[in-house]
Amino acid sequence: MKTSEFDFDLPEHLIAQHPLSDRKQSRLLVVHKNTGELEHKHFYDIVNYLKPGDVLVRNNTRVIPARLFGTKEETGAHVELLLLKQEGDIWECLVGNAKVVKIGSIISFHDGELRAECIEIGDKGIRKMKMLYDGIFIEILERLGNVPLPPYIKEKLDDPERYQTVYAKVKGSAAAPTAGLHFTEELFKQLSDKGIIIKDVTLHVGLGTFRPMDTDTIEDHIMHSEMYWMDQDTADALNLAKKEGRRIITVGTTSTRTLEAIYKEYGCFKECHGETAIFIYPGYTWEAVDCIITNFHLPKSTLIMMISSFATKELIFKAYNEAIKEEYRFFSFGDSMLISNE
Repeated sequence: MKTSEFDFDLPEHLIAQHPLSDRKQSRLLVVHKNTGELEHKHFYDIVNYLKPGDVLVRNNTRVIPARLFGTKEETGAHVELLLLKQEGDIWECLVGNAKVVKIGSIISFHDGELRAECIEIGDKGIRKMKMLYDGIFIEILERLGNVPLPPYIKEKLDDPERYQTVYAKVKGSAAAPTAGLHFTEELFKQLSDKGIIIKDVTLHVGLGTFRPMDTDTIEDHIMHSEMYWMDQDTADALNLAKKEGRRIITVGTTSTRTLEAIYKEYGCFKECHGETAIFIYPGYTWEAVDCIITNFHLPKSTLIMMISSFATKELIFKAYNEAIKEEYRFFSFGDSMLISNE
């Protein structure tokens, strides 16, 4: 299957540069996967499409200020780090100006308040860096780091909290699970009052969000891995929903990825944590998820391939063409889509 089959032309003015002042006012394109019907709504209408007994699963990861600007101590060369994955004081990083960062290179941030030593060199700008500091790392990072907005967002974000979901809790992501940005506490209360069961998983969003596919065929793509967690309470609620034939609805591709990965590995949901490199594209056999709430994704991305697998490529591209025609806002700060099995 060719990567080029998932390309589409998007007018640049449809790439949302800032979030709406009211999260729930974003538009919602409802895609009925069984009939092919499309409906134009607003996100606050989501309450009308979920029903009592549905389990809504969201990713409670929180974006850290993972972008650091420093200088190489030996030469003064400017170096940018994007922190991706943590193992104690060692971080896998995507490095700007990576050619100057060799084994043993030390990058200094804010006059040495934080330093990072390169201990391993990977492909395509990836380095493993050991962090050198006094005190508590996350507190230092909160002072020195910057929120790593996607490269297609050119405008400054006045309020960094608008790149967090209202339920963001577990620090560790390099990017937000953006389908969740449309929800408000008021919406969650309406859903809960209606009898929708709301549960959390955690998946820390990493490199795949920033790296485009660079293979001509989908099957040749090597998927990035990300860390995930599911607790017993969420596992019990999901297993019971499966047993009773109630719907499982995921907020975003990251929650979707987590549930499918766990169900594929164990044949059920269970309390667990681990790493997944699951790659979902057309031909995949779905096991865990019944409906998906998602944003509009980049051309030729693994995410548009995932949702093309969940519905069909023809229906998803019909929906995308309709969204472009109706001037929906695209990508992280853009509008939303519900792919429903009703």
